[in-house]
Amino acid sequence: MNSTTTGVLVGIALGFATAFGGFSAFVLVLLFGAAGLVVGRVLDGGLDVSALAGRGRR
Repeated sequence: MNSTTTGVLVGIALGFATAFGGFSAFVLVLLFGAAGLVVGRVLDGGLDVSALAGRGRR
């Protein structure tokens, strides 16, 4: 799945959350989406968390 498809699906999910759940549901879906993005980047190797953990270069 490419970035465009992923972006469209996220937009649809956020739209449904806003339409049926209100603003609080929108924010909750947005936060879970951001957390999923970070986890996905870490698992794909696109985000280096060793610098955040304090075990960087010495």
